[in-house]
Amino acid sequence: MKIGNISLKNNIFLAPMAGITDLPFRLICKDMGAGLVYTEMVSAKGLYYNDMKTKSITDIDNKERPVAIQIFGSDADIMANVIEEKINTREDIDIIDINMGCPAPKIVKNGDGSALLKSPLKVEEIIRKTVKVSKKPITVKIRKGWDSLNTNAVEIAKIAEKEGAEAITVHGRTRDMFYSGKADWDVIKNVKENVSIPVIGNGDIFKPEDGIKMLEYTNCDGIMIGRGARGNPWIFRNILEIIEGKEMRCPTVEEKIKKSIEHLNLLCNIKGEYIGVKEMRKHIHWYVKGMPNSSQIRNQINTIETKNEMVEALLDYLANLEEK
Repeated sequence: MKIGNISLKNNIFLAPMAGITDLPFRLICKDMGAGLVYTEMVSAKGLYYNDMKTKSITDIDNKERPVAIQIFGSDADIMANVIEEKINTREDIDIIDINMGCPAPKIVKNGDGSALLKSPLKVEEIIRKTVKVSKKPITVKIRKGWDSLNTNAVEIAKIAEKEGAEAITVHGRTRDMFYSGKADWDVIKNVKENVSIPVIGNGDIFKPEDGIKMLEYTNCDGIMIGRGARGNPWIFRNILEIIEGKEMRCPTVEEKIKKSIEHLNLLCNIKGEYIGVKEMRKHIHWYVKGMPNSSQIRNQINTIETKNEMVEALLDYLANLEEK
């Protein structure tokens, strides 16, 4: 698959997720076969005003490339300036994705994210101005619409194509659904039938079979996995195994524990032990979900402050499971 001039190994992507798709997690998912990974959502205004915390979200390792940076905002001139002055010059960023789908109240209240779906003219201006200055492919991520009475994904997708976007990702929920209910794959199919740029489907891919079903049902060019990858980076490998006609290798309990330790080490190496251990707690909750006595290890992990203690607790948990 290609997006603009960027060639990708496959069409199974990791979705941008705030607080989750940081550098360590992206490296793990890339290693597991993800064809493209996205940074967490980055504030265009934060980059414009040189906010250090915002800039740190854009840290990239060459091992994860090709990689897309996802920016959000609603001031077309600031977004264009940030691309021209701060992103064009970075060789480690391959694709720029514009978020027009985030449903979070703090994002929407500023007119950013999915609030843009209510303003097609603003969408048009943002894409036109960013495409004009960008030396990298511009893509857009949207939702089905603002609410059930305002579903305009096809209209927005046509605008994106007309203004020069190289691909569009469609999440099959409206803004007011947040992440509840069922994603509407028909809207993804509908967008695919109405534009010629690549369409990436997003929403309710929790098992490898879901990914295959979305590709077949919607005829989309690629799929993007968000919550389904939390604690399960193997989902990328498993989908590719099905596509390639290979036997699907589901991770064992031992593999899950070892991967969580690898993830912990990456986090601590990149962010330091104090932050790494705290941030790893939520990831371990996802890794051990569905395992025997998982509530016990989750409770234990929540009180641990050091990397060595966390590794020891995970290995003890594994040893106890193997004894039974």
